[in-house]
Parts: sequence; C-alpha cells; structure tokens
Amino acid sequence: MMNSTDQARDNDTLDLNALFGTLLDHKWVIASVTGAFLLIGVLYTVFATPIYQATSVVQVEQKTPSIPGLSDLTQSLGTTASQATTEIALITSRLVIGQAVDELKLNVQVDPQRMPIVGDYLSRGRKPGNLGPVRFGLSRYGWGGEIVDIFKLDLPDALMNHKLELRAGENHQFTLLDDNGKTIAQGAVGQLVKAGDVTVQIRQLLANPGTRFDVVEQPPLTTINKLQTDIVALEQGTDSGIIDLTYNNADPVLAQQTMEHITRAYVRQNVERNSAEAASQLQFVKDQLPKVRNELDAAQSALNAFQTKSHAVDISMQTKGLLDQIVGVENSIQQLHMQQADIDRRFTHDHPAYQALQQQMGTLEAQKAAMEKQVGGLPDTQQELLKLNRDVQVSSNTYTSLLNQAQQLDIARAGTVGNVRIVDRSLVDITQPVQPRKALVIVVATFLGGFLALAFVFLKQILNRGVEDPAAIEDLGLPVYASVPLSRGQTTTSRSRKKQLLAIADPADLAVEAFRSLRTSLHFARLEAKNNVLMITGASPFAGKTFVSANLAAVIAQAGQRVLLIDGDMRRGTLHQHLGIRAGEGLSDVLVGSHEIDTVMHKNIVPNVDFITRGRVPPNPSELLMHEHFSQFINAMVPQYDLVIVDTPPILAVTDAAVIGHHAGTSLLVARFGLNKARELALAQQRFEQNGVELKGAIFNAVERRTAGYSAYAYYKYQTEPT
Repeated sequence: MMNSTDQARDNDTLDLNALFGTLLDHKWVIASVTGAFLLIGVLYTVFATPIYQATSVVQVEQKTPSIPGLSDLTQSLGTTASQATTEIALITSRLVIGQAVDELKLNVQVDPQRMPIVGDYLSRGRKPGNLGPVRFGLSRYGWGGEIVDIFKLDLPDALMNHKLELRAGENHQFTLLDDNGKTIAQGAVGQLVKAGDVTVQIRQLLANPGTRFDVVEQPPLTTINKLQTDIVALEQGTDSGIIDLTYNNADPVLAQQTMEHITRAYVRQNVERNSAEAASQLQFVKDQLPKVRNELDAAQSALNAFQTKSHAVDISMQTKGLLDQIVGVENSIQQLHMQQADIDRRFTHDHPAYQALQQQMGTLEAQKAAMEKQVGGLPDTQQELLKLNRDVQVSSNTYTSLLNQAQQLDIARAGTVGNVRIVDRSLVDITQPVQPRKALVIVVATFLGGFLALAFVFLKQILNRGVEDPAAIEDLGLPVYASVPLSRGQTTTSRSRKKQLLAIADPADLAVEAFRSLRTSLHFARLEAKNNVLMITGASPFAGKTFVSANLAAVIAQAGQRVLLIDGDMRRGTLHQHLGIRAGEGLSDVLVGSHEIDTVMHKNIVPNVDFITRGRVPPNPSELLMHEHFSQFINAMVPQYDLVIVDTPPILAVTDAAVIGHHAGTSLLVARFGLNKARELALAQQRFEQNGVELKGAIFNAVERRTAGYSAYAYYKYQTEPT
C-alpha cells in the first residue's frame, strides 16, 4: 500500500509526463509558430532599412585661468569635475546643433517614394548619382541613386509639417504639390520659383522622369529637438575629458555630414567663447593699470619726501625682514582682490569659489594684522619708512604683474585656439550598419515565436478543461460503451460540402471499428430495454451526436438489421447533410398532420436504413413532441424495424431530449473529447434524472491521440493487408 509520500511522488511524475506529453502532442504547432517567427525575423533583417552610425571623439582640456592664483583656488574646490558634463550640454545645445541644422537644411526632409515592401531593398546599394533603372514600369517610384538638393524652401505656416510631393519632370523640370494633390509651384532646376506664399529653389535634381519625392519642412526648433534626442554624447571614464559622440541615420552620408558640422560648430563656439573671455579679462586689466600706476607714483613721491624731510636713507636689517613679510602678504591680498573681481563676474556670493576666496582673504588679513602689531614696537621713523617702502613695493609688484598679464591676455586673445579639439573626425562604417542586428533579431524572433507557441499551448491546455479520459465519465456513474477516435476520415467528411458517411466511405477507419464495438455492446444492453428505440443525445452542441447517429445506423444496417434513422432535432438538425439530401418535409410535418409517414420517408438511403428528416422548422418543437401524435408515430415505427435511432437536440440547450427519452428504451449521451467538462456531463445526467429518463451510458467521441494518458494506448491500427 502506497503512503502519502509515494502518492505525492507519483502525482508529480504524472504531471511531468502530462507536461511533456502536451509538448509532443502540439509539436507541429510549436514548430510551425517558431518557424514562422524565424522566417519573419529573417525577412525583417533582409528588407528592413539599415541604420548607420557616425562616430566622433572630442577632447576637453582643462582650462587654465587667466587670473594668477585662480587655478589653485579652483583645483582646491574641485570645480573641474563637472567640466565634461558642461561641455556635453554645450555639444547638444541649440546654439551648436542649430548651426548644423541651418548649414545642412536638416529641417527640410526629402525622401523618394519607394515601392511598398521591396522598394527599399531593390534600391539599396546604389551610390548617389548612379540611378537605378525603372522596374515593372513603375516610374513614380525611386529605384536608388536619386539626388535632390533643395537650396531654398519657404512655406506658409499652413503647409509646415505637411507632406508635399515633388515630381521630377523632363529636361530638369519639377512640380511641387500639396498634400491634396494641388500644384503649388512649378519650374526648372536652379531657378528661384515664387508662387504666392511659396518660394522654392532646387540646386540639383537627379532622378528618372516621373519619380516622386515626399517633401516635409519642419520648424527648425522641431528638428533641433529631435537631433538633441538622437545625438548621444558620453564621457569615457571619469574626469577623462574624452567625449564620444554618436549619431544614427539611414543615410550614411547625411549622418557623417551632420556629425562633422556639429563638431565643427562646437569647436568654433568654444574658440569664440575663450576669445571673448580673454578680451574681457584684457579690458579689465587695462582698466586697472592706470589706477595702480597712480598709486605707485604717489607711494614713490611720499617715500622720497619723507626721506628728504627726516634725513633717513634706509631701514634697519630687522625692519627689512619684517617689510619683506608684510609685502608678501600684501601681494597675496592684492592678487585675491584681482581674483574677486573676476569671480564676481562669474559666480554669486553663495558659490563655493567665492566663499573660499573670502576665507583666504580673512586668513591673510589676520597675518597682516599680527605683523602690524610687530611694527608698532619700532621707532616712529622706522615705522614710517617701513610703511612707505611697503606701499612702494606692493604697488610696484602689482603694476609689474598687471603688465605681464596684459601681454599674456593680448597674445591669448589674438591666437585663441580653445580648450577642446577633435580627436577623431566623423566617420561612418558603411559595411557594418548598427541596425538591424541580424543575428540578434533572428535569435530574438525565434525565441519569441517559441515562447508564444508554448504560452498558447499551455494556456489552451489550462483553459480547456474538457474530459480527456473515459474514467472521468465513468466516475459520474455513466458506463462508456465506446470511445470513438478522431480520425482523418471523420475530419475530412465533416469539412466537405458534399458529405458522405464515414462508415461507407472508409469502412476500415478506426472510428468505424469503434462503432462496430458499440454495435456489439448495444446488442446486450438492449436485452432488457422496453423497446427498440435508441436515443442519441448530447450535453451541448458540437459533441458529435449527429455523426454518431448516422454512422451507427449504417454499421448496424451492415449487420443485416433494418434501421430507421430519425432526425429529432426539429430546430437545427443537420442529419440530412450527413446523408447528402435536402431537409424537405419530415418529422415536424408528420406531427402537425400535414403529411403522411410514407410521403416523408426516404427508403434505403443507405442499404437497410430508412430516414426521416427533421422537416420544416416549427414554432413549437417541444409541444409537438409532447403531443400524442409523437407517441402514435413511435408506436407505429417500432414494429417495422429492428432498431429506431433518434438524434435529439442537446439536453442543456432545450428540453426536447427529455421528452423523447420517455419513448426510448435505451438512451446514450455523447461526450466529446476535450470539449465537454465533467461538470457539464453531470448536469446533463441530473437533468435527465429530474425528468425521469435513465441514461444507459455514454459514447466518448472524437478521442484524440495523446502522448501521455488514456488515449496514448486506447487504439492501435490493425488493418487487413491487401492481397
């Protein structure tokens, strides 16, 4: 006896077998979907427009401050760390990109019209100027090598962002039409054409006569915004100052030109910016020179006057050492004052650079105050001489420093080269487009197809909880009299317009063998039945009860018994279609008394099988079946045949089957593999029990072969070898 652990392990094994069985059962679906996605991926890589990448590298060098001492200050603050970030923002600014848009007229887009799907592929590989021949007589399309250079295009606001059409004519003529097909300008290449609010001048037009181009003029700001998004600027490493620039476009020439113009405009604005900064600083230094010169002259005059008056020529050695220290501190303070003037122009008082400058000035002022205390201990004459000498030396040093700086700034202004340079010029590898990445696209498409196929199979398996094992039917108390496999013959006949019974068309089919087995089972099941009436019904539509009824009648008739087949579904019966005849008059006409039985009877529709169709659709089928005419009809037919088979509507849809069941000696319920749920079958059984009809058993129809489970071994092909 198995314990709970063994049972759990067994359940896990069964689930795993079912999983692999499901995959094997749907292997062709999975393979087909995966193959379709693989094919789509391959076709996409072949027909998709290749995208090329223009690359360039620029270097941003650390900028040397023009004011002495400022370099140490900025380095101590670490302000150079964001220099590359600032330059990246400048590269993608409207100032730089706007110049490229204006120079290349990128806001005017001109694209030749291509033949749908394959036009781009057929026109690919031709260099500009090498026109492709017109194919298939379609001269309106471009076939590669076209050149259109629009030198000037001015449109009114109403035509901005609208797709215009440019048509190439004979003898270098052209026509420009609006989006409604109305001509708005006409002229020759090289000619300035003005037509109302439209001005156009085409510098070059090389295309086959009749070729059409899509022309769209966008506001420059729209084009600039798009380029700002498309251009990628990234710094190599941290604080390296090396910036990589990339730009992708379907036109490799345009991509290279765009990147080249952007880098040139960036370098140009950098030079202009540095030159303007040097000129501004030079002007500041020139403004300071007269003031410092006047201070130097005043200090020199004061020193000479004091020396003459006091007959003092020089200071002592001790005082001279103190003077040198004071002069050094004073020079540093003067340099910081110069820096403060420059920083005031660039930063606010809350900026760290300004705060650090104030801190350094405070430190120097404290040192100066300490030295002045030492000066207070000297004799009065020495104090005055020290003060006057200090003023002279400080003014002289400052004046000399300003003169040197003025010369440096003048040279810098005249020969400014900027602090950025192009390391790698713009280039495009036309042999290796960046998109589509063929291998990646194919791999992703294949995996996506396989994933979707698996998801579809498993989702279908989860959602379709129909019965797939006859044991589930027998658990409801319904013995399964036969399991009819789904065969190729059954599928073919059910789909053809002119249908033929499977039992006649292919008597060796597995499904027909199942009906023969059912015939044997019914022979013993009917021994205790009250009459020879067999009702075939179903729980819901599409269970296959009509298919079962028709073929079972044929198989029983082949055994030499006389069979009457009745289509008891007066609402939507299709039994006549399986027998290849029209519905015409039938059961409903007999029950209402408009026709006699002999007039609606189809004799020997199949050898030993008579057939009565459903008749014309009545408004009250259930009432007709409950009338005594139906009882009289059944009682009249029973003695004339060995078996009367009645095909009825599904019990869960209408009550007709419950009414007919009272007249049947044997009632069988058809359940379709994978369609009818166990709960549905139980409800149908309950519905019959509530109406006093006993179901003798069930027929498991359309059983599909599964790798795992009951149907994996339920049937084997066993045919007679041809002689």
